[in-house]
Order: sequence, then C-alpha cells, then structure tokens
Amino acid sequence: MPPVISIYINECSITFVSPVTLGEARNTHKPDADLLIVNGTVSDESCLLADGDRIVLIKKGQIPTREELRILMTARHSPGVHEKVSGATVGIAGLGGLGSSVAVALARTGVGTLVLVDFDVVEPSNLNRQQFYTSQIGQLKTEALAENLEKINPYISIVPHPVKVDETTIATLFNSCDVVAEAFDGAESKSMILNHLPDQLPDCYLVMASGLAGCDTGNTIQTHRLTERIYVAGDLVTAAVPGTGLMAPRVGIAAHHQANMIVRILLGELEP
Repeated sequence: MPPVISIYINECSITFVSPVTLGEARNTHKPDADLLIVNGTVSDESCLLADGDRIVLIKKGQIPTREELRILMTARHSPGVHEKVSGATVGIAGLGGLGSSVAVALARTGVGTLVLVDFDVVEPSNLNRQQFYTSQIGQLKTEALAENLEKINPYISIVPHPVKVDETTIATLFNSCDVVAEAFDGAESKSMILNHLPDQLPDCYLVMASGLAGCDTGNTIQTHRLTERIYVAGDLVTAAVPGTGLMAPRVGIAAHHQANMIVRILLGELEP
C-alpha cells in the first residue's frame, strides 16, 4: 500500500497518501490560496511533500477567519497560553509612547479585551515614539489606536474611553480589568493612579513605568515588584527633562517590559 503521511496545513494535521504535491494539498484544502509556504519557505505547487512538513496556505489580502488566526497564533505560543490570554481584560491608562506600544504587543499576543483610555488627540510630536501614523494627526488617540489594533488582530475586543483618568473615574473605567497598565507621562498622574487604583480595585494588578527617557543603555531598564499586585518597569531614575527627551527605542523597551509583565501575570507567572 502507498505510504500515508501526516502534514500540517495552517497548523492542522492532515493525512495524505504519498506521493502528494503542494498544489494537490492546496487544491484540497484552500484552492484559492496564491501564496504557498513549506517549512517557512515560499514554494511552488510542484513541490513534493514529506511526512511532518508544515504548510501555510494564504490568499493574499484575505483576512484569516477567527478560527484560522486562533490556530496559527496558538501554534506560536507555549501550550495553554492563548487560551488564558484570550479570556483576559487589560486596561491601558494613557495611549502615548508607552500605552500605544503596550496595546500593540498585547493585541499581537491575543489578549481578549483591551480597555483604552486617553482624552488626547494625535499630534505631530507624538510620532517620534507612539504607534500612530501621519494620516491620523488630529484624531482621538482612542479612535486611532483602535483602528490600528483592528488591522493587527480583528478578533479581539477594543473598549475605547476618550476621557481623562482621575480618582473619580478609575473604578468605572477599569472595573472589568485583570491588569491595568499605567502609561502616563506626568508624575502627578502616575501618583494618582498608584494612590487610588489599589484601594478602589483591590483585585486588579497595576503595572507602571518610571525612568525611560533619553538614549542611555537599555540594560538599566528592568521590571521591579513593588507590592503583591504592583510592578514598575524602567530604571526608576531617568525622567524627561530638557536635553533628555522621550525616544522610541528606550520607551519601547520599557513598554515591552510592561507588556511582558502583564502577560506573565495573566499566566500566573509572577516576579519574585
């Protein structure tokens, strides 16, 4: 009898009777695909497939279905990760260089719901470090970032609030959140959320940032555990002052420390 081989097509295991070509596999499972990838390399339909090959079939310009994207994203995570993060809700207080970058990282990770809070609009000076485009200048940041995240992952839920966060709105804005990322520029706003969120939402984790200005070595940016439910990312020292501005690389390092800590919290992997 001809040998039976097992091939992964868009991360789903499919059996074929060998020999089978890439074109035959395409015609059987996604006949409109016009980009054929075998084990990470673009190939043509005459390619003979072998047991264990991993095939990705893509129709250019076509958005994957929810299930296709879930399967493909799950395959890039450790077992169980996608299931946990897809059921989580994360709030982001401030959508500047920190917050917009945290949001992008979490959307790519597949966090199920993102609560975006910022009253500001996109300005030209924001574009040196924030996840917006020149075409979005003048738009509300909540609206612009929601548009961008939709293009990254159309299957997560975005809850925008174009309002100012203060001690009277914290509980209402973030009461559904498992974790809140503090992403403010000003020390006064940082102090406000640190002083009020733990009291108003005692079961919610808070991941803050402090000390990320300039272009000093990124190796000084670390994640610090302040209390059982409060973390802070940064060097804790370097503030934005004349001559030491906020720049995309170092802000991005701190933002991704925040995003990584948020994912770790959602997975139950807490820092010592």
